[in-house]
Amino acid sequence: MMSVNLLLIPVLLPLAVGLFTFILPKRDRWFRGILALITTAAVFAAALWIYIQKMPEFRFPLLKIGRFNLNFDLVPTPLSSFILIFATGFGFFITLYSLVYMKGNDRLREYNAFFLFAVGGASGVLLADHFIVLLIFWEVVTASLYFLITTGGAESKAGATKTFAMLGGVDGCLLLGIGLTWILSKSFTISTVHLPVDGWLSGIAFVLIMIAAITKAGAMPFHSWIPSASEAAPAPVMALLPAAVDKLLGIYLLVRIVNDIFTLNQAMGLVLMIIGSVTVIAAVMVAMVQHDLMRLLSYHAISQVGYMVLGIGTLTPIGIAGGLFHMLNHSIYKSCLFLCGGAVQKRARSTELSELGGLARVMPITFISCLVAAMAISGVPPFNGFVSKWLVYQGVIETGTKASFIFLVAAMFGSALTLASFIKVIYSVFLGIKTEKTELVKKEVGFGMALPLVVLSFLCLLFGIYYRFPLNTFIFPGTGVQAAVPGIWNSTWATGLIILGLVIGLIIYLLGKYRKSARVVAPFTGGEKLEQKTGRTIGTYFYDTIKELPILKGTYTAQGKGHLDPYSWIGGLGLGITGILKRIHNGLLSWYLAWSLAGILVLIVLFTVLK
Repeated sequence: MMSVNLLLIPVLLPLAVGLFTFILPKRDRWFRGILALITTAAVFAAALWIYIQKMPEFRFPLLKIGRFNLNFDLVPTPLSSFILIFATGFGFFITLYSLVYMKGNDRLREYNAFFLFAVGGASGVLLADHFIVLLIFWEVVTASLYFLITTGGAESKAGATKTFAMLGGVDGCLLLGIGLTWILSKSFTISTVHLPVDGWLSGIAFVLIMIAAITKAGAMPFHSWIPSASEAAPAPVMALLPAAVDKLLGIYLLVRIVNDIFTLNQAMGLVLMIIGSVTVIAAVMVAMVQHDLMRLLSYHAISQVGYMVLGIGTLTPIGIAGGLFHMLNHSIYKSCLFLCGGAVQKRARSTELSELGGLARVMPITFISCLVAAMAISGVPPFNGFVSKWLVYQGVIETGTKASFIFLVAAMFGSALTLASFIKVIYSVFLGIKTEKTELVKKEVGFGMALPLVVLSFLCLLFGIYYRFPLNTFIFPGTGVQAAVPGIWNSTWATGLIILGLVIGLIIYLLGKYRKSARVVAPFTGGEKLEQKTGRTIGTYFYDTIKELPILKGTYTAQGKGHLDPYSWIGGLGLGITGILKRIHNGLLSWYLAWSLAGILVLIVLFTVLK
């Protein structure tokens, strides 16, 4: 009995404690934060135990009416169990980070409550074996994200509204997809549904659920809620949900419908590969020209989803494993990057790249953590992003299609652009001459904010060098296949050679630095502008020139005006419909009678045809 009830802890405990935090007096801010930390620690420990002990399923019937049944079913699968560990683990470390970062925020009651709701909702999605239960917890996470974004202040309301509108809208797709799946399978139990996509109805069901999954993950074209949310949302909110938990849930659902619930044909796989490739390139191109650190990171969060979708779309064991591994790696390094951005924001009171610089010496932990995570997201060995991207590349090659070369080039080109973009970040934030804002920064962030950075950056290195551990322990059991891993590299030798190269480079640098005589030349700025007052190189100017390239100028202009954002299209359509309805509702009785008669005629025609 004890072992079965343990499955309820990750789901119900955060929800219960979250409700309790609303009851606590407003003045007990510190206690509320400690309570949230203890809760997430308990949930994390329970998730570890569930995975280690391979807990049996928990099923509790709630309602049965005819063929409709509603059961509170929790089933830990190898896939959901390992994702649960990392989802709850992120919750614990980001709660620790939040104790310091959110200090002084007047919305701490709501923040802690909805933070716990998000953790509990995510656990419910991962363990649910009933479509309706999954949908309910999916909505809990969406609603929690909305309220968490609003804790960023008045400036965050627009981003929160857009996020809720987009995620809530596509959740309607999830509901319709679940309904069609039930019509075809006559079952709401997820583990019993296995449908071939061989007709228009099953194809529509798959596409609807797929749209919900990739929107939650942040793939194009349903991506724009992430940069909008990043403009004012607290950094730990971005680190927990768009960077980590939402990615885990979206890709989890995508893997389930590709691997278990539906049997796809090559055409559907090709659709996913196209979506993935476009997301990789388009999002990183937008990221390169961003001046705000958090918006830049949000577009990279979108770009990296492309690799996951691309790998899963190959429909090959190694490609799916690569996409799943990249999901895990992305959650690690992207959470680290957002938390680094939060540390910079906390100390410098700005995330504008042009206002930052020279923070490496006063914030060495943040600098090293950000540098490690930046190299990981760029696919630089020996970090984890390199391994998962390599597996995705192998999956693309194994498809054996004529178009595989195009997808491969797109993925590799995206990595190169990512590296170029993060060179700008590292230089603009941590190197160079200090600015007026960074002159005021005198010390590193405290232990509570620094520890998550150290742990996450260490995982970037650990999962890169010892990549077979996460693959054999989490990824391959999660996909249900023991894929043969092509020769990636001898990580021990390669890492040793990389370290040797760094040491030689450092020696050369030191020898040149301490030479008694040196040749003085004019400074080379690489196309960057110099500030007249300080002689400081502005690290964003060169990248701005990309927007002026004739082949890209029109696209960047359209993107900047929101013309490529589906939210703008739908919003414009909604305003148009509203305008028409306003004109119709003019208060004249004759108009209302005419519309009523027209409606009756339409119903008569429909009933006649259907009969």
